Amino acid sequence: MVSALKKELKLRKDECQDEIIETIYFGGGTPSVLTSEEINEILASVYENYQVSASPEITLEANPDDLTSTALSQQGEIDSNQKLVIERSRNHIIEELKNAGINRLSIGIQSFFEEDLKLMNRAHNAKEAEECIREAQKYFDNISIDLIYGIPDMTNERWIKNIEKALSFGIPHISSYALTVEPKTALASFIQKGIIKNVDDAAAQEHFNILLDKMEAAGFESYEISNFGKPGHFSRNNTAYWQQKKYIGIGPSAHSYDGFRRGWNINNNPKYIKSIEKNELPMEIEHLSTKDKYNEYVMTGLRTIWGVSMLRIKDKFGEHYHSYLLKQAKKYMEEDLLYMDENILKATKKGRFLADGIAADLFLVNL
Repeated sequence: MVSALKKELKLRKDECQDEIIETIYFGGGTPSVLTSEEINEILASVYENYQVSASPEITLEANPDDLTSTALSQQGEIDSNQKLVIERSRNHIIEELKNAGINRLSIGIQSFFEEDLKLMNRAHNAKEAEECIREAQKYFDNISIDLIYGIPDMTNERWIKNIEKALSFGIPHISSYALTVEPKTALASFIQKGIIKNVDDAAAQEHFNILLDKMEAAGFESYEISNFGKPGHFSRNNTAYWQQKKYIGIGPSAHSYDGFRRGWNINNNPKYIKSIEKNELPMEIEHLSTKDKYNEYVMTGLRTIWGVSMLRIKDKFGEHYHSYLLKQAKKYMEEDLLYMDENILKATKKGRFLADGIAADLFLVNL
């Protein structure tokens, strides 16, 4: 797989021939299974084939159980000598990531409460959630954690404690998402059988409002609905997505975007590797129409502090799109869900939780 990733990077180098790479992101799946040597190999391939900024943001996603030795110490089937070797290795994994060139960690904490982690079928426990942050802070200043709200039976009090626990570590970035129930998962099955309550949208919205208040009071800015950063710590990678900048996705299932097309690699590992070995890109391409580009700009813009520029709508898409957007937005402005700020359409605090649904109603379906 690592060889295939390196080869895809080489095969696609002409896509960014005259551009500077500002961010490199190891995400999707579990990139923390890579050794420091493998990370070094992949990064070396990036630097060999692309022009990279002097100070790129290089992020790696990891789960707490990837970064701590707590779980290993509980494995009785490993003899004491093996256990000691593995624990020593795990204790140095964060330092190795730092030495490999990673300068930002994104850790999937999800919750600091055992009952929430069990309900979401997470591999780590509450102790590991806290331990991994403390260990990471020995080597990294730029850390982000993920938190989930809207979990069945999560009270406002427990959600507030979750946020306060996260803030107590002094980390500069937090991403927080509403729980979504994916089909064919254990959680979906439990809900269907009545073992667990279904997600309550009203409770999730209340959690979201609490989140906004707590994060604002702590000096964080919600630069995108799900992302909160201290000044100077907005994720450059996330910001690029929401501002519709070009990106290349390498590996199985990875998506790419260049402003005119979207592409996505095959989601089958063996087929991906076999195709790359033949010097063939296993990618499907979608060419974006003017309508597609308008809809995507509205969707991404409303989720951010930068909003949707009405001047850009008129200049890039024309008067028809401009007048249509104003007409569709009017009712939401009257309901205090949207507002206009110096010719930029933005979601109000009340409208932010509903931004995706509002955006869908602003889409142009038929010309």
